[in-house]
Amino acid sequence: MQARPVLMLTHDEQLWQRWKRVPVTSWLPASGRVWADLSRWQAQGRRLVVLDAGLPGLPALDSQDWRSAAATLDIIVASLKPDDEQGRQFLAAGAKGYVHGYMQPDALGAALQMVAGGGVWMGASLLARLLRQLDQAAPQPVASQKDAWSANLTPREKEVAERAALGMANQAIADELGITERTVRAHISAVFEKLGVPDRLMLALAVHGIST
Repeated sequence: MQARPVLMLTHDEQLWQRWKRVPVTSWLPASGRVWADLSRWQAQGRRLVVLDAGLPGLPALDSQDWRSAAATLDIIVASLKPDDEQGRQFLAAGAKGYVHGYMQPDALGAALQMVAGGGVWMGASLLARLLRQLDQAAPQPVASQKDAWSANLTPREKEVAERAALGMANQAIADELGITERTVRAHISAVFEKLGVPDRLMLALAVHGIST
């Protein structure tokens, strides 16, 4: 696979030194230090961005500058003090990922891979929170459509998918169903492939019959 360019936008030299250690076989890190660097990145037809949440001059999330950037770029926001509410706000405003600023370079590479493939990346606690909120807010499907999403799944895959869509961790699903965590991972991979979804958030939308 050809390495893909990614703009790493931070004024913090330590962060840049850490971020640029993402696997070079997959990613070509480019340094940016100010918000205006995004315009040059867009002009080159690039999309992937890792953005420091503490960047000086970061526009408000309800501003036209932010909305325009989020609409045309795949932005992963990295925070040195991540919390679920801040992550929820960035994702609601169009960011495609929310991570800890000092996550391991290989993990950052995995997040980039997910976002580059059209998915969304976030921490486990934030994902669980969003999935619980989705489950509470989603309208109940009519009886004839209730199980349509699972037509091609095995009974066990359906059980795993329903629990994953509620934000349950793999080990918790394994404990509840009396199977191994490795088996849960295998079932979730099969479910993603059969439903054509890249991550648990999109799985939850499919389970609740919400089209995107």
